[in-house]
Amino acid sequence: MASESCGNPTADTDARMIRRPKFDRSKFCVKCKENTGNIVIRHAVYCKNCFMPLLTGKIRRCLESFINDKKSGRRTYLKASGNLLIGFSGGLGSTVLLDLIHRIYFPSKMESERRAESLKGGTAHPRNEMIWQETRVCYVEVCSAFPNMNDRTEEARAVVLKYEPFEFVSLRLEDAFDNKWWAKVGGKPGQGLVIDPTNEALYISKLEDTSLADPVQRLRSYLSALPTPTAIPSAIRMLVRLLLLFTAQSTNSSHLLLATNLTSLSISLISSISQGGGFTVKEEAQEKWSSDIAGEGTSRTVRLLRPLQDIGLKECSFWAWWNELHVIGRDKYPGAKQGIGALTRDFIVGLERDYPSTVSTIARTCGKLVPKAGANGTCVLCDRSLQIGVQEWKARISIRSLSDSTPPPASSRPSLSDHLCYSCVTTLTSRSSKVTARSDGPLPLPVWVQPYLKHSIPSEDSFDVAMEEELKEAGGEIWERRKVDESEMKGKISDFLLEE
Repeated sequence: MASESCGNPTADTDARMIRRPKFDRSKFCVKCKENTGNIVIRHAVYCKNCFMPLLTGKIRRCLESFINDKKSGRRTYLKASGNLLIGFSGGLGSTVLLDLIHRIYFPSKMESERRAESLKGGTAHPRNEMIWQETRVCYVEVCSAFPNMNDRTEEARAVVLKYEPFEFVSLRLEDAFDNKWWAKVGGKPGQGLVIDPTNEALYISKLEDTSLADPVQRLRSYLSALPTPTAIPSAIRMLVRLLLLFTAQSTNSSHLLLATNLTSLSISLISSISQGGGFTVKEEAQEKWSSDIAGEGTSRTVRLLRPLQDIGLKECSFWAWWNELHVIGRDKYPGAKQGIGALTRDFIVGLERDYPSTVSTIARTCGKLVPKAGANGTCVLCDRSLQIGVQEWKARISIRSLSDSTPPPASSRPSLSDHLCYSCVTTLTSRSSKVTARSDGPLPLPVWVQPYLKHSIPSEDSFDVAMEEELKEAGGEIWERRKVDESEMKGKISDFLLEE
């Protein structure tokens, strides 16, 4: 009776749930229809021979539409306007990207001759020239940020030098606070700036503490003053990104390639939105960057691309395994497991095991997002688009005091919060009730913040006298703001007042 009413599996074998197969149709490759499959990608089976060209095709599709400059006209062959810089972290994604770029665009001499014979025009034709004249691989070492971390610069150099045409460039995370590096990339060194992270206005003052003269000490003070564990990986990511962009500009590079695969991209999209970066969510996939504060005032446009954004973590792992690539790995940051990024990674990777289209759905959905309002300049810290009315919106949604007392008077000191995007304001000021910052001291700012502030905050004496005379002669108006007394105001409107 129990088996008929409840469908007991022990008594009724037909009631058992059949396990879902790992692949939809068959175990043979969906591409060649002959070989037995070696890898399953979102329920599609591929053999090893078809898997290799599948990945190279995805790289070409993501990258080649952004290589040529629009000013090149109807030119069909690929030719970049500058050099190439590849960001290398030592992880799985950057190791796979390095190998794929070398195989596709920098073949061996024998392979290049074989390709030239099969193409029309011969070896002297422009389509057979190198796309980028010079290629550099840049590694940013972050071991100085935390104690007891290993310096992997030499290991990274050994990996890069295996690829013959590539030049190795070594940077360190503390270079973001080093005037020597800033002068090397074309910037003008200045006196350091610090802010008070305990005040939401983030008042700016000059760096006078002699103990923070060393760039390593500035870096550690910057990280230790951040309010939450989530802010530390976000700050490191921002510093590495700008170090690479300014290096690309100084090396006359038109393209910067980062090894963010589809899984990592989906995680960074959700994590960025949860930390207030929804306004610039499109720039997580690719961005067009230029700056005129370095390089003697010249502004070269650098296209930041992520060619692995259609390739998942599983596919990268198989490529590295089948091609016997050496992955040197990366050390984990202390306390990184407590941040939003780590929690987002655990959630999405766990969801991907049962629903293989999770990461691709996240990436496609976020790619359709468009901000409602336009940008109002750029953020002086992360150098991304600055949305309009950040402080006014935050003032409406924030509870700063439970009492009805009047707020304290505004300070005359300059405030950094007026020139930051919402994501950077959240990173510097959003405090947790459970976790406190490791330091209450001043927070040093990277070397590029002061030049950006000079561009965004005009001085009182910066008005051109010649322009003033030209406006007067043309009959234009020049507005002046000053404080007047009551009698002067009454005299201005006396003709419009009614007699009592």
